[in-house]
Amino acid sequence: MKFAPKDPPRRFTVGNAALFEMKDCGELALESDEQVTFTTPGGGEYDVARKDWGFYATPSLNGRLPQFGLRGVLIRNRLTGRYFLLLVEQGREESFEAYCEQESLERVSWLDSDEALDGLRATLEAAR
Repeated sequence: MKFAPKDPPRRFTVGNAALFEMKDCGELALESDEQVTFTTPGGGEYDVARKDWGFYATPSLNGRLPQFGLRGVLIRNRLTGRYFLLLVEQGREESFEAYCEQESLERVSWLDSDEALDGLRATLEAAR
């Protein structure tokens, strides 16, 4: 693993309805079969693992991720048509919904339970 901090961080503006500043703090390069864990003040954890073919972008959506206090959700930007996979801290859903409303995002599906994922799978299989 190699980490290259950006000091000072690169600052840039993002957002649709409400603009805010983000800070790009550095780059992290993982070799195959290496993992890093990001944490939240509330005890949440988010792992990213590198394989020779790419990345595991999240822990299991309906297993370890909820155990770490995070909920996967697929959203779509209504202005651009782009899709994103977000991780919402459990208990912060109200703030997430307000952000979605503000930024013209629509929730396609929560991806954090067997029922939600099995329903999505069944819908996709039926569409084939």
